[in-house]
Amino acid sequence: MIDFRLLQYFLVAAEEGNITRAAQRIHITQPSLSRQLAALESELGRKLYTRESNGIKLTDEGLLLKKRAHELLDLEAKTRDEITSCGENITGTVYIGAGETIGVKYIADILLKLRKKYPDVKYRMISGDSEDVSDKLDRGLIDFGVFVGKVDLNKYDSIMLPNSDKWGVIMRSDDDLARKKFITPKDLRGRKLLFSHQAKSQGEFSEWLGYSIDELDIIGTHNLVYNASIMVREGLGVLVTIEGIIGTECDSGLRFVELKPEIRAGLILGWKMGAVFSKAANKFLEIARFHNKT
Repeated sequence: MIDFRLLQYFLVAAEEGNITRAAQRIHITQPSLSRQLAALESELGRKLYTRESNGIKLTDEGLLLKKRAHELLDLEAKTRDEITSCGENITGTVYIGAGETIGVKYIADILLKLRKKYPDVKYRMISGDSEDVSDKLDRGLIDFGVFVGKVDLNKYDSIMLPNSDKWGVIMRSDDDLARKKFITPKDLRGRKLLFSHQAKSQGEFSEWLGYSIDELDIIGTHNLVYNASIMVREGLGVLVTIEGIIGTECDSGLRFVELKPEIRAGLILGWKMGAVFSKAANKFLEIARFHNKT
């Protein structure tokens, strides 16, 4: 079994790219850290990094371990939090994964009610598209996931949230499309398009388009719409995304124009079937269910 302490040391060394700086960061000597990392390599039977003139470089095995180490340590922290919150008081952390959606306001309302009643409860919000959220739910890294649009929920329990997202296009204010009241499928032909991962994967958009999405000139995709909006400001293209995530006020230099016919994507709160929740997560779900009925 891998020592979690060694994984933490390895991650610090990987982040710093330098053994000496990593040792200073975790307050041990450089020789001691080198011995700890050598012990981890010996346990795994693989070389995790090579030394270079200005620091260290991770091997392929080291890069894989870096990715898995984050997941293992997150799961260890979540498990520890769940076990230590098993007393009479309602404490602990609720782990929620969500894509970029204005529906997060609904989750905020639930968390406000939860913390008003149980002030020692905290939350951790993890961003990602539907595929990321589903993956983290499956591996037990989060308690709940907020899904946008059409998603296969056969392996999850879920409740439909009352909110929905409206899809449209963000462009510069001086773009010809900014003068339109609506964007039609015809308007997107021949345009340089940026897509959020959510938008590109939604069945609703493909149905709305009426022709193959491969006929569009999609020059880039983004997990974070804020980053994509900078590309739009720089004139790289126009962005297909959800209304309300990025400010498009008069002084923003951007404009949001909705699609016609309108596309609205429903929002779903999902969790693993048969999931064993912490007390904090159970209370979150109780409030979510009650809040959804009112």
